Amino acid sequence: MKVKIKKLNPKAIIPHQLHKNDAGYDIRAIENITIPTGKWKLVKTGIAVELPQEMEIQIRSRSGLALKKGIFCLNAPGTVDAGYRNEIGVILANLSDDDFEINIGDRVAQLIFQTPKHPEIVEVEELDDSDRGLGGFGSTGN
Repeated sequence: MKVKIKKLNPKAIIPHQLHKNDAGYDIRAIENITIPTGKWKLVKTGIAVELPQEMEIQIRSRSGLALKKGIFCLNAPGTVDAGYRNEIGVILANLSDDDFEINIGDRVAQLIFQTPKHPEIVEVEELDDSDRGLGGFGSTGN
């Protein structure tokens, strides 16, 4: 299976795995940008994709940025549908106490290629019981 990637900007870097069996493909910024503490910004990547119809991309945070710097994808996972052909952008948020500087070429997120399920949605009057029942957030313990 192949995914077509087009550079929309000469500064763009084609996503790739850092290690052969990594699930994620690193995606990089094409601009210098500052994300102030407590704020978020759209980071441009300079690439567009053509996915097979049975595929989607999930954009996820880089764990090192999240843990060490408090930088994460605000709408994680973000979704790129098979029909989308515009530039891929990454919405990054800054939860740290300091402004965060992104430079051209910095790894800002990772792409995960998935095959979504498309179940038939059926409206019903009643649902079957389960062990959990109607328990909500926190109902199973800590």
